[in-house]
Amino acid sequence: MMSRVGVAVMTAALALYLAFAVQRAFIMFATGEPVGIAFGVGLLVLPLIGAWVLVREVMFGVQSARLTRRLEDEDGVPDDDVALTPSGRVVREEAAGLVQRYADAAAAAPEDWRSRLRLGIVQRAAGQLGEARASVRAAIRLEKTAH
Repeated sequence: MMSRVGVAVMTAALALYLAFAVQRAFIMFATGEPVGIAFGVGLLVLPLIGAWVLVREVMFGVQSARLTRRLEDEDGVPDDDVALTPSGRVVREEAAGLVQRYADAAAAAPEDWRSRLRLGIVQRAAGQLGEARASVRAAIRLEKTAH
């Protein structure tokens, strides 16, 4: 729920920023000066890149949540018992073995989105955020091609 509120706040902030940037861009264009026009173009391009990134991240979140719910419905979410640190994170030594086990399973079934998503879930729990995102993106891609 909090992530949805965060997304809504970021979207509203970006919309407000876009409105101000477009207004300032037209003011810069109105100067007729080459430097003003260049700044105006920048004021239009940079917010559009930001909007593209936001839309892409929101779509990733929606798709990964949908796949995770589907995996939960199938009782396929990893539920391995591992030792946790006092802060609630997985102990690194145990995480390495766990990640390797799920990586082997994903390698054994390269077309199965479920095994790739499980790997992403375990990688995230182990603190391997970049690898986890890549695994979840691969799971999304595989699930789309399976239909």
